[in-house]
Parts: sequence; structure tokens; C-alpha cells
Amino acid sequence: MSWLEELSSMVNRPVNLVDKSAALPGREASMPVPETHHVLGTPMQPPFPEGLETAVLGLGCFWGVEREYWEQDGVYVTASGYAGGYTPNPTYEEVCGGQTGHAEVVQVVFDPAKISYRDLLRHFWENHDPTQGMRQGNDRGTQYRSMILTIGEEQARLAAESAETFATALAEQGYGAITTEIAPLSPGGFYYAEPVHQQYLAKNPNGYCPIHSTGVKCG
Repeated sequence: MSWLEELSSMVNRPVNLVDKSAALPGREASMPVPETHHVLGTPMQPPFPEGLETAVLGLGCFWGVEREYWEQDGVYVTASGYAGGYTPNPTYEEVCGGQTGHAEVVQVVFDPAKISYRDLLRHFWENHDPTQGMRQGNDRGTQYRSMILTIGEEQARLAAESAETFATALAEQGYGAITTEIAPLSPGGFYYAEPVHQQYLAKNPNGYCPIHSTGVKCG
């Protein structure tokens, strides 16, 4: 992406969430999904092996976020996708246009015996700036907002606790309030992104997708 294209995308992407009544209707057909992960070689879609758990996290451009998580020991598979909106089976262009209410997120399937949900949350907080609202650095738009979509009461409890702890650490370093949304993942609420976005930075090592860390550590 050239600097001119980047500037244009910053200016044109909306920063106000679309109302449900105005969101695009979407479609019944789901996005095609590669059979296996380009890096890990594991199946991209369920059913996954017994005992594994799933997390859904949004912290800006999903290309870099997905790489951050697939590099962690104990992660079985990752996938880039969309969640937190209204439109079923959205496209990248629709999400970028702010017409669906979705954020770019990553689905992380992990072995809790090797890496805990707390560990995933630590990577979440430490690898973006959760105080920026509808952007991450120069990536501006509703799709880049900070989001934790929880599955079950335990994830909800741990997410809320970690947010409180990290908010204190950020405040001590002069940062403002956390804008991260923490909400339950609705049934069927994660939609796979197009195949081109899956493990994008493994296929395109020079791709543009910086991590906007504050440098503040989580506990």
C-alpha cells in the first residue's frame, strides 16, 4: 500500500458505528475457507480436537494480530475474520465501508493445558493501544476498534478483570481510558474473512500491518 492509498483509506473510512437498521442485509452463503492453516498445517474449521478452547479478539488490522497468535506455543489454529456487527457473511469491502458494524478480529483455537486464556489476554493488551477508539495508529475506521468477544462466563470474568488491571497500568503511564468493547460472542457471530486474508503475512512477508503497542506490560 502506497502512502497516498493509506492516507485515502484513513480519510474515507467511517468512524461512527452503523445502526442495526441501516446495516447491509448480507447473504446466506459463507466465505470459502482454506482447508488447512498455511503455517500450522492444522484444520481451519471445526470440529476441532476435544479439549481445545476458542477466543475471539480484535486489536486492529487482523493480518498482524493473526501472526502474533499463531506464533504462540499452545495455539492450534488461527483465522482472520469479522465479528461484533450485524451483517451475516460480510465481505472485506463491506466491513471497510462501515456498513456492517463488524470489527476485524482473529479467532484463536488453543490448548488451555499449554497456553491459558489469561495468556491470550496478555498478548491482546500488550500488542495494541486499547485507548484509541475507532482506530489503531494510521488505521482509522470502525473495523479497527478494540474488542474482546467472550465465550462463556469464565472468559467474561477474566476479560473484565484484565481490563481493570491494564487500565490502571495505562493510567500510570499517562494514557487515557480504555475503549475496548467486551461483550459475549453471539452464536454464529464469527465470520471467516476471505482466503486472501488468512495467514496473510506468512504469504506476503512485506505486507503492511504494524503492531501499535503502548509498551505497557500487563501484570
